[in-house]
Order: sequence, then C-alpha cells, then structure tokens
Amino acid sequence: MAERQARVESALSTALPDTSHAPQRLHDAMRYAVLGGGKRVRPLLAFAAGELTRADADRVAQAAIAVEMIHAYSLVHDDLPAMDNDVLRRGKPTVHVEFDEATALLVGDALQSMAFEVLAQPGLADDAATQLRMLGILAAASGSRGMAGGQAIDLDSVGRPLELPQLEFMHILKTGALIRASVNLGALCGRHDETAMHKLDHYAKCVGLAFQVVDDVLDADASTATLGKTAGKDAAANKPTYVSLLGLARARELADDLRADAHAALAGFGSEADRLRQLADYIVRREF
Repeated sequence: MAERQARVESALSTALPDTSHAPQRLHDAMRYAVLGGGKRVRPLLAFAAGELTRADADRVAQAAIAVEMIHAYSLVHDDLPAMDNDVLRRGKPTVHVEFDEATALLVGDALQSMAFEVLAQPGLADDAATQLRMLGILAAASGSRGMAGGQAIDLDSVGRPLELPQLEFMHILKTGALIRASVNLGALCGRHDETAMHKLDHYAKCVGLAFQVVDDVLDADASTATLGKTAGKDAAANKPTYVSLLGLARARELADDLRADAHAALAGFGSEADRLRQLADYIVRREF
C-alpha cells in the first residue's frame, strides 16, 4: 500500500499544474485539494485490479490519478456551504475556507476536466475502443447516473426517513460508482475478458457499499481528530445513514456481509486477486 500510495502521490504531483504557472492561485488550490492527504483507496483498487489483468503499472497509474482527481473534486464541492458546509477535510481546512468559495468551485471544475485529459492520453489501453470505453465508464460514474446523482439524492433526503433499498441506491451512486470505476479502469488497462470484468464489477459493487457503511459507522463512532474531518456531522444534519437506519451493531454486520460477498465474487481467481481480497478486508476493518 505504501509503495502504491507514494507512486500515486508522485504521479498526481507531476500531472497537476505547477504553482509557478498562471493562474497561480487556482493551481495552488488544486494542489492543496489533491496532494498530501487521503488513503488513496480508489487508486489502490485500480492497481489491484490491474494486477489481476497483468496491466502495465504506468498505465494503471494514469487511470488511478484520473479517478483520484474526480474524487478530490467531489470532496471540494461537497464541503461547500451550499452542500455539506464543512470546514475540515483530511485534517486541514477545506478548500473554500483556506482560499474562498469561488476558487473552490473552480478547483472542482478544473480537476474534473483534468481527469478526462489524463484518461484521454494516448496508449492507456491496447486499442482505441477500450480507451473510449474507459472514458465512458468514468463519465457515467461521475455524472447524474453516478456520483453527482447520488449527491443530489443525498441532499434531497435530509430530514426524511429512507428504507434500506433507497439508502443503498443512493450510495451505489454517490460512493459506489467511483469505486466501481476504479476497479473497472484498472482492469481494462490489462488483458481482460468479459466474464472476469463481470466478477470484478460485482466485487466493486460490494466493496463500494461496504466503504459507505463503514464511513457511516466511523462518523458515528470516531472522533474528529481520528477522522481528519468533522465527526458526527451526518447525525447533526439529520441525514439518513446506515447507522441511523440499522444501528451501530447491525451496520457493522452489514459491512462484514458485504466483505464476504466481495470475497465470494473473487472465488474463481487465484493469487492474482489477493490484493483485491486484502483491500476488501482493509475497507471494512479500517479504523479511520
């Protein structure tokens, strides 16, 4: 993990515009938003899936940083006063607090565009059709049928009780879509077949939901200092979560059930899927 995280950090630092280039303040804010924080779970999943399909690591690194740029942009926008109105992210002031709201909006816009610029670079896949497929996957995962749509449902659900299927649908879009994209993009960087892709997508769906369940547990059960972001904000905002719907104990059980389902999806693979198995365990058993 440490080696992959360092590789992603280096690739992101190289890809992001230097602060010596105009507009300096925007580039400074972009680097502030992306670098030096986060567990890089999505890139780790991309690398693990690429390992299974024997993908070139340089290719996977490019796909991984494209996903991470989309993820970072979503955090910048989610923290804005018009959304979650948060002041702390990854243990430091959020972008709109450190800079200003207008700059934070532009940071998100620029990171989203740059993600597709990175993914469109020649040679990321064996053929143009596969690379176009990769672009489509990231676009769908980011838009109204993915992350943005999930956020819209989340905002519309404040103060309203949701049933478990409705909550799952929201998080399949909001959190799960980009995690599924990470796995699929990493796999598509290498030699793949559709049977394997279907199994990997099911694995990714399970770990994507598990990630959100554990996030809800940690939001209710961990401190702000531990999380690096404001703890308990979902409950304070009266947002529906797995904890508010199921309680802490049952939410933890659900995360373990999803971990088991993720492992089952990989049953047909050998040791080449071990990184994916380990990441499913890490996602569910992490403490921050």
